[in-house]
Amino acid sequence: MDRLPYGDTGLEVTPIGIGLAALGRPGYVTLGHAEDLGPDRSVAGLNQRTQQVLDHAYERGVRYLDVARSYGYGEAFLADWLARDPDRASTVTVGSKWGYTYVAGWRVDADEHEVKDHSLATFERQYAETRELLGAHLDLYQVHSASLTTGVLDDPRLLEALGDLAESGVVVGMSLSGPDQADTLRRALELSEAGRAPFRAVQATWNLLEPSTGAALAEADRAGWGITVKEALANGRLTTRGDLPTPVRHAAAELGVAVDALAIAAALAQPWAHVVLSGATTVEHLDSNLAALDLTLPPGLVEELTADAEPAATYWERRRALAWN
Repeated sequence: MDRLPYGDTGLEVTPIGIGLAALGRPGYVTLGHAEDLGPDRSVAGLNQRTQQVLDHAYERGVRYLDVARSYGYGEAFLADWLARDPDRASTVTVGSKWGYTYVAGWRVDADEHEVKDHSLATFERQYAETRELLGAHLDLYQVHSASLTTGVLDDPRLLEALGDLAESGVVVGMSLSGPDQADTLRRALELSEAGRAPFRAVQATWNLLEPSTGAALAEADRAGWGITVKEALANGRLTTRGDLPTPVRHAAAELGVAVDALAIAAALAQPWAHVVLSGATTVEHLDSNLAALDLTLPPGLVEELTADAEPAATYWERRRALAWN
């Protein structure tokens, strides 16, 4: 798998990366997550699974790894993997995120799994925690699910602290979530172009059910930002476990591919997409995701499949209703 520039950030990524959202903790909102993990959801068991998936991803050429403070023990599991082979670790690009705190206590049935707080105090605490685990391997640090309502874009002291981080050599970015992704991104672009914020990368949801960020992501690409696509499979809805739209199901059948490969190939086909994340929790699912690299989509197919996409508000309402399992 070729390594490609991550915008103008100076980092390099591979077209597909691996995210640890569903591996670093016992519960997640992906359809069928419980079935994939099986009965052993102990810390040791999930660490072993994470090592296996990361080993396989590396063998298949994946060189971008994504994690976050709120992914349970995700950063710790990744740190274990990096420490096992320093030479191998030197060849990957690592991104993490701050802004959510994991509070589920390793329980799937917890009333609350993570708490969002974009304050300067949370940044300082979580950056220290991330740096302790990932050390010099941290290449990209992102605000986790930035929005216009949390104050993260309006806090001069926080933006100054993020600027100091950027000056130290870590690329500063943001991930996005919710129906206002595009508005948040455009505001961040304005601030960064005016020299009032240090953002140079964005991780956003884009998929065949929720393509509303496409135009804003194209703007970020033109500004030289690094762009990561997350949730290309819509938390399992764009797999055989989901409520597949008939055109998507028919297109996959006509192409003779699994739906997940089609969905990831659609994201890879976007001219502004630098890396698309796989959230696989098994090597079999990862291999199925990676089949997207060999898939050439017919001209106009993505536009056809997104023509009847859900309204963004509807998509995100359904996303919020997904159960942790």
